[in-house]
Amino acid sequence: MKIRFLGAHNTETRDTKLSGLLVDDVLALDAGGLTSSLTLSEQLALKAVLITHRHYDHVKDLPLLAMNHSLNGKTIDVYCLENTAEAISSSLLGGAMYPNFLIENGDGRITVKLNIVKPYLKVQIDNYSIIPVPVPHSVTAVGYRISGKGGKSFFYTGDTGPGLAETWERVSAKLLITEVTASNGYRKFCCDKGHLCPELLKEELLNHLNDKGYIPDVIAVHMNHMLEDRIRRELAEVAEELGISIKTAFEGKQIEI
Repeated sequence: MKIRFLGAHNTETRDTKLSGLLVDDVLALDAGGLTSSLTLSEQLALKAVLITHRHYDHVKDLPLLAMNHSLNGKTIDVYCLENTAEAISSSLLGGAMYPNFLIENGDGRITVKLNIVKPYLKVQIDNYSIIPVPVPHSVTAVGYRISGKGGKSFFYTGDTGPGLAETWERVSAKLLITEVTASNGYRKFCCDKGHLCPELLKEELLNHLNDKGYIPDVIAVHMNHMLEDRIRRELAEVAEELGISIKTAFEGKQIEI
């Protein structure tokens, strides 16, 4: 699988984009940096978009993605939790702020098809086996375990805070793509709001080691770019202490697993 990081931060500037991954050019995870990162043809080639939760930085580009599909006579499948779908329907795509992309248009076609996922129930999209797994955050959220051909897999947390023990019981993957929003000086903020800092990530990785007997490779996303230098230094310390690979993502980074 080829993974492209469309957005690696939790704030948007000229050089930083909001949350989003692209798998093999056809599967998008979160929609914070989709339309500004992909050409029109790349957007129209998407098979599906998986949304982790309803916060704005993860759904921001859905209306513009929908408009591009509508103007080109295309339908896009969006997968998310029920309460996330309710928020998307009422605020973004249901006609309150932009055209209603959820109802049939003049040619009898729906532009955006919302598909409800349930925790732990596998979803099959083409050759990808996808399992939504709850993660602790300030609103109801899931991460996604993505498995492709040949047994390759990774787990994307979306936004998560500490308390991943139950998640580790359900997830096995050699690559963990996880948020690390802030530096260690913001530990209390992270605990209160459902985010991770390097110290908290270390604790969760040690729990993973105790449960699974290994620690996966880690790539950090959803970083506050104003704290990024400190986050990088603190993550390097964790990597050295645990003897593992922890890398930080950036917009346009590509890997293959």
